[in-house]
Amino acid sequence: MTSRGEELGEFLRSRRARLTPAEVGLTPSRNGRRVAGLRREELALLAGVSPDYYARLEQGRATNVSAQVLDAVSAALRLDALERSHLAALMRPAETTPEVPRVRPALRAMVAALDPIPAVLHGPRLEVVAINDAAATLIDDFAAMPLPERNMVRWMFLNPAARTRYPDWADVAAQMVAILRVAGGRDAADPHLSRLVDELSSLSREFRKCWATRELFEHTYGPKRFHHETVGTMTLNYETMHLPADQGLSLILYTAAAGSPSEAKLQELLANR
Repeated sequence: MTSRGEELGEFLRSRRARLTPAEVGLTPSRNGRRVAGLRREELALLAGVSPDYYARLEQGRATNVSAQVLDAVSAALRLDALERSHLAALMRPAETTPEVPRVRPALRAMVAALDPIPAVLHGPRLEVVAINDAAATLIDDFAAMPLPERNMVRWMFLNPAARTRYPDWADVAAQMVAILRVAGGRDAADPHLSRLVDELSSLSREFRKCWATRELFEHTYGPKRFHHETVGTMTLNYETMHLPADQGLSLILYTAAAGSPSEAKLQELLANR
C-alpha cells in the first residue's frame, strides 16, 4: 500500500481523471490534452482555489485544509456521499486499528444464538471474527481455517470454492476490494491491511486489477446470490449492522423472502447440515 499522502493524491487524481471539460462546462483546449480528464488547474478553477494550492493538496502537502475547501473540491470532483467521507478520512490523522479486533464473549454468544439465521461478524478489514453454523454452511467454515486465512477478501480471491459459492463472483469480489479501500482511508498506514493488500496483489491478478480502480463501497443491505450443489442457486437479502460499542465490527445477517423458492432452498440446506 501507499503512504497516506500518496493515497490522498492517487484518490484525487483518479476522481479528476473521470471528468472531462465538457461535463463541467469548460471549453476544451485547442492544444490537445496530455492527461485523462481534467487538468489540475481546471479543477482548481472549479473549486475556487489557486492551482498551486490544489497541487499541494494532491501531493499531500497542504496543511490545515478547511471544511469549506474540502466541500468545494468535493463538489468540483462531483464526489458522492461515500467518496466525500473517504476524502475527509484521508485528511484526518490516521486511526489506529488493532491487529486482531477484540470480540466480547457476549457478541460471540449472540452470533451463535442467531442460528438458523446465517450471521457473520466482520472486523474492519473484513476479517471473519465470529460465524455461526448456519453461515458456515451457507458460505464456508471460517472457524476451521488457520487464523491468517479467516478473511473474506483473501478467501474470495484465493479459495476456488468462492467462485462456485457466488454466481456473481466478479461483482461481489470487486465490492469487497472497494470495502478495503474505505478501510484504508481510515488508516492508510495500517501494517496489517498493507500486508493483506501486498499478499493478494502478489497472488491474484484480478485483485490487483480491482485495487487499481480505487472504487469505494459500503456494505449496507441488498440481495446476494449463493449457489450450492445440493439445493441450487438462491437469492438472499443481507443486512449490515454496525455495533456502536464495538468500533470496527459489523454484523451481517442473511435472510430469504418469506414464501420464496430461496427460503425453501435455504431451509433445505440448513436442515441437511
